Amino acid sequence: MNKILSISLAVLILILALVLLLVPARLEQGTNQVNAYEGPPASVAAQALHQTLIVGDLHTDTLLWQRDFTRESDYGHVDIPRLQAGNVAMQMFTAVTRSPTGQNYESNSSQTMDTITALALVQAWPLRTWGSLAERALYQAERLHKAAAEHPEQIALVTNQSELAAWQLRREAGEPVIAALLGTEGSHALDGELANIDRLVAAGYSMVGLQHFFDNKLGGSLHGHSGEGLTDFGRSAVKRMLELEIMIDVAHSSEAVVREVLAMSDRPLIVSHTGFNGHCDTPRNISDELMVQIADAGGLIGVGYWDAAVCDPSPDGIVSAIRYGIDLLGLEHVALGSDYDGAITAPFDTSQLALLTDAMLRAEFTEKEIRLVMGGNMLRFLQQQLPEGE
Repeated sequence: MNKILSISLAVLILILALVLLLVPARLEQGTNQVNAYEGPPASVAAQALHQTLIVGDLHTDTLLWQRDFTRESDYGHVDIPRLQAGNVAMQMFTAVTRSPTGQNYESNSSQTMDTITALALVQAWPLRTWGSLAERALYQAERLHKAAAEHPEQIALVTNQSELAAWQLRREAGEPVIAALLGTEGSHALDGELANIDRLVAAGYSMVGLQHFFDNKLGGSLHGHSGEGLTDFGRSAVKRMLELEIMIDVAHSSEAVVREVLAMSDRPLIVSHTGFNGHCDTPRNISDELMVQIADAGGLIGVGYWDAAVCDPSPDGIVSAIRYGIDLLGLEHVALGSDYDGAITAPFDTSQLALLTDAMLRAEFTEKEIRLVMGGNMLRFLQQQLPEGE
C-alpha cells in the first residue's frame, strides 16, 4: 500500500513539474505572437542610422511571463539580448496584475473572473501573489531587481534623474547597458490602499497606470461599463502620486478620468501605448481632441505596434500613425509604446526595430524626427519628470 502511494505521489509530482515546465511557455507562445514581416530588410543606410540612435519604448509586459528574460528566447517579443540587438537603450517594464476573462475594447465588467490569478498559479508565483494584486506588482519588480543585480553590465535599474544620468554616461562610453524602468498596467496593484503607492515607489516604480480593462476603485476604464471619471479614492491616489513625483499613465483610462487628471495635475501625463482615433478609429484610441489636450500640457504619447492601435500593424502602418501623431500634436510629444508581450501580435520583435527606422526614411522623415520619436523624446521626458534622486 505504501509503495502504491509513493508511486502515485511521484507520478503527481512529475505531472506537476511537466505542467510548470511546459504550460507557461505554451501559453505565451499562443499569446505574444509575431506575424513575421515579409517585406524587404532594413537598408544598409537605415541600419547604420539606427545604431546611432537612443531608442526607447514606454511599454512592455515582459515581467508578466515566467521565462528568463535575461536570455534570448525564440518566442515572445522582448528579452535583454533582443533589446540589445535592436539597439534599445531605454525600456519601461510594466506590471500587469489583473485582467478580465474575455477582455475586449468595448466593455468589460470588474466582476469578471481574473486571468492573471490563473497565470500566477500555473507559473508557480509565490503564494503571497495569489490573493494580492500589490504583491503581484512587487514580485514583478523583484524579478527586474534580480536581473539587474545579476547582470549589471546589461541592465541598469533607473528610478530617478541621478541614476538616469549615470546610465547615460555609461551608454555614451559605449556600454550596451539598458536603462530599465518600472511602471504598472493599471492601479489594481494598489489593492484599494493609498499606502501601497509608497510601497510601489520603494520597490522602484516610477510610472503608474490608473486603469486597465475594467473600472476600478480609482475610476472608469476606457473599456469598462461606467465611463465615469475619478472616484474620491482616485482623486486621493492621484494627489499622492503627484506628491511623490510619479509619472501618471492614462492609457486605458476613460476620457472622463483623463480630463479630471489633466485638471488636477501640474505635471505632464503619459499615454504609454496607443494609437490616434483620427488615424485608426477603434474603441482602443481616445479622441484626437483629448490627445491634443494631453500634448498641450506637455504629455508624451507612445505609439503601439498592434492592429487596434494603428489598424495596419506593419512598419509602414506604424510609421503612418507616427506621422499622424506628429502632425496632430507636434514632434516633441510622440514616442514608441510597443505593448510588447502584452497579448498582442506584432509585425516584428524588439530585435528588428531598425525596420521602423527604415520605414521612416522611406516616408521621408528627417533625421531629427527619427531621433526624437525613436527615443529622444522619451529621454528628455525622463530627464524632466523623474524625481531628482541623490
